[in-house]
Amino acid sequence: MPRPALKLVDGGLDTTVAWSWFCGYCAAPAPDNMAPAPSGRVCSSCGLGILLETRADAVPTDRDAFVIVDARLLIQALSRDAQRLLAVTEEDAIDTPVSELLMPADAETASRTGFAAAIADAAQGLESEPARSFVRPWNTFGVRMRAKIAMCGPPRAALIVLDDDRPPAPRVSGLRSSKVVPLRAMR
Repeated sequence: MPRPALKLVDGGLDTTVAWSWFCGYCAAPAPDNMAPAPSGRVCSSCGLGILLETRADAVPTDRDAFVIVDARLLIQALSRDAQRLLAVTEEDAIDTPVSELLMPADAETASRTGFAAAIADAAQGLESEPARSFVRPWNTFGVRMRAKIAMCGPPRAALIVLDDDRPPAPRVSGLRSSKVVPLRAMR
């Protein structure tokens, strides 16, 4: 009797995704990472944002600029750092097409895996893990930022976390003191 060439085995991979709650304005985590009651979704840290849920690997930090976009590709919220980075207020950006603030930085715009497609998939809950893309602020050239796009909500929307390449904080350990030489001494 012939034996099968392949044998099904347990892969041992954990396919569960951890989810976390964060403020849609200041990125503060929810107390104890517990799901807030619908009447208690206002951030207790800043009092300005609504608590949203996203994948734990996509949660922004308080140093990240991020944008919340709905399935119609309209902006629904901006973090305080995104307002500074993109030079726009949240009041002016609400219900504005995301293409009026962020553009794909590369020639990927027509691709099914492009920036707009990644936002639409995330906003509809079709993404399996965060997508990555390069973007630039609208009407600027030569500026490229990495963007991570993930699903968030409720209500269902896309979270775009921008990386403006801030230099990392200097490391304290391993620094040597150097002697400062005045410019006059170098003549």
